[in-house]
Amino acid sequence: MKRKKGLGLLMVGVMMAGLLTGCGGNNNGNSGNNEPASAPANTANEQEANAPAEGKKLVVGFAQIGQESGWRDAETASIKETFESDPNFELKFSDAQQKQENQIKAIRTFIAQKVDAIGLAPVVESGWETVLKEAKDAGIPVFLLDRGITKGNEDLYTSFIGSDFILEGQNAAKWMTDEFGTDKPVNIVQLEGTVGASAANDRKKGFEDAIKDLPNYKIVYSQTGDFTRAKGKEVMEAYLKQNKDIQVVYAHNDDMALGAIQAIEEAGLKPGTDIKIIGVDGVKAAFEAIAAGKMNVTVECNPLLGPQLKQAILDVKAGKELEKWIKSAEDVYFGQKAIDALPNRKY
Repeated sequence: MKRKKGLGLLMVGVMMAGLLTGCGGNNNGNSGNNEPASAPANTANEQEANAPAEGKKLVVGFAQIGQESGWRDAETASIKETFESDPNFELKFSDAQQKQENQIKAIRTFIAQKVDAIGLAPVVESGWETVLKEAKDAGIPVFLLDRGITKGNEDLYTSFIGSDFILEGQNAAKWMTDEFGTDKPVNIVQLEGTVGASAANDRKKGFEDAIKDLPNYKIVYSQTGDFTRAKGKEVMEAYLKQNKDIQVVYAHNDDMALGAIQAIEEAGLKPGTDIKIIGVDGVKAAFEAIAAGKMNVTVECNPLLGPQLKQAILDVKAGKELEKWIKSAEDVYFGQKAIDALPNRKY
């Protein structure tokens, strides 16, 4: 009888120890039971409330396109400043040097390293299905920044963070039609971005759709400048040797517009006067060119996406459902409005 009584007490002790272990697991977030974890306190600083547990950093891999423009450099700086200044995060950064194969390789490296989230600024729209499915199968959320991928693959990424490129093209066309009206003929040179990039495709579509029913507006030449200043200058130089009867240059980014300005000046014409210059991005150099009278308008595309990416990652980790498209705010700057905004430009 004594032996049985002792054995019974031992079993009760083991059961109590097991219960205590379960409570401890629940407190540190590692419980195997079905009780939901306690919601974080509702404070004014939501990022602090959603921050990872002490001593556990969230590792983020970011596959950047490269350094083709001042806008791209500003986006890179925003990403690095946001994550490298926060002790709760570790950033793994990759510069693809404008090559998709380098981005795909970087993503596969991030997957092998078991990062907590991946940020991707895709150099082109197509060709991502296989590698993004690998990330999805590994349970790693992917966030697209500033450029999208081929439609129909929305299940392969968590959210797109960036601007409305079609609206940017429409805004560029609106400034132009407000400036010139509908009476006289307007010949346009369009400097396109990187072939296959969503920003180039959509800025082209938005602009061309806006003027398709206006017969006095004619795009006489449209060629890629690959989003770089050097290529923008090269394309503009080549065209001006054939024909100088143009009234507008519409460039898919400011760097190409600035390159075109150099070519126009070297051809003996006055950019901003003889030929109106429209750019997209809103980089500081464009505002300086507007102030100098050499450029007319820039349609803003905000590159400072680091904070939005960080908050999106924290929200996903907290179990929140995100919008598929997290839009960034943008404006159109010309004339005195651009001059007044110049001192406050950060990129």
